[in-house]
Amino acid sequence: MRKTRATTLAATAMAAALALAGCAKDSGTSGSSNNNNAAAGSCVTAQAPAATAASTTSSAAGAKVDASALRVGLAFDIGGRGDASFNDAAAAGVDKAKSELGVKDVRESTASPTEDEAAKEQRLTQLATDGYNPIVAVGFAYASAVQAVAPKFPNTKFAIVDDDSVKAPNVTPLVFSEEQGSFLVGVAAVYKSKNCHIGFVGGVNTPLIQKFEAGFIAGAKAASNKVQITSDYLTPAGDNTGFQDPAKGNIKAAAEFSAGADVVYQAAGASGKGVFQAASAAKGLAIGVDSDQYNQATVAEYKDVIMTSMLKRVDVAVYDYIQALAGNTLSSLPKRFDLAVDGVGYSTSGGKIDDIKPQLEGYKQAIISGAITVPSTPQK
Repeated sequence: MRKTRATTLAATAMAAALALAGCAKDSGTSGSSNNNNAAAGSCVTAQAPAATAASTTSSAAGAKVDASALRVGLAFDIGGRGDASFNDAAAAGVDKAKSELGVKDVRESTASPTEDEAAKEQRLTQLATDGYNPIVAVGFAYASAVQAVAPKFPNTKFAIVDDDSVKAPNVTPLVFSEEQGSFLVGVAAVYKSKNCHIGFVGGVNTPLIQKFEAGFIAGAKAASNKVQITSDYLTPAGDNTGFQDPAKGNIKAAAEFSAGADVVYQAAGASGKGVFQAASAAKGLAIGVDSDQYNQATVAEYKDVIMTSMLKRVDVAVYDYIQALAGNTLSSLPKRFDLAVDGVGYSTSGGKIDDIKPQLEGYKQAIISGAITVPSTPQK
């Protein structure tokens, strides 16, 4: 277990002013006229950027097209459809393409936790051999397989989520700024923490999942110079079972709650269900990932502890990819799905963060404008 104590990000005078405001609030008087920090708890020490009226952003690739001729192959990562997270987001994008773009033929196949590269290559090869085009590989674990298979089927279009290392004319990367969305839920965690102690549970310790941790830490530190942050991973790089082990997720999160954390953010795939279980048992709060997990049926019994989810809009990316392919406008896709194109964000289902939306929107706009740059590796 690693513990990170926040460093000072706000000026001392501002922190003191906010502390006095908090005392005044506790005594029933008005200690601050700044509405943008009206929802601040005792852990918050920094002024949130002012939120201004901003135009709605979108990654939509243009007018709807007829995609009925496309036969879509969907190669899921570990957990597959029903993981209430990453894979379900990809599935939602294909489901939307079926309902709105007319896609009729979809074949799905799911990776197993311990399969080798040959199995992934065989999965993609079989889809291509059977005439599926495009083929969407869900997850960076498919990078080597796509690299090997795509050149053998030059007339088949491939997309790969979370990897941009494959340089081939028939391969489109669908990558995200996970750190940006994670920054916003890090801010939210500080605003909602009563103990000023929050936690992170990652599924597998890889550079990708470290982006979630990095953004979460940065957002928390931006909001508070005294927050304590505990980070854990379920498995090391190379052991992908960390994405499908709810029991282990429960154990790690329970330890964080026992140590004093009262809000825990999980980026652990299907293992996240165990984090929600631990939050429920500890009477704490949890932050979901990828999909709006408050509305996911497979974790519905824990919805009351899910205060928000970091939305990684794999559904948007997959839908936009299919739409662009059908309309022959692949060049219109963003190079990276970030906050500016609604590629990442946060959910408000359940109403638990409605009171701090102005603060979150202020930080969001600061990131989009470039006033705040979010790191992609954890800054301890």
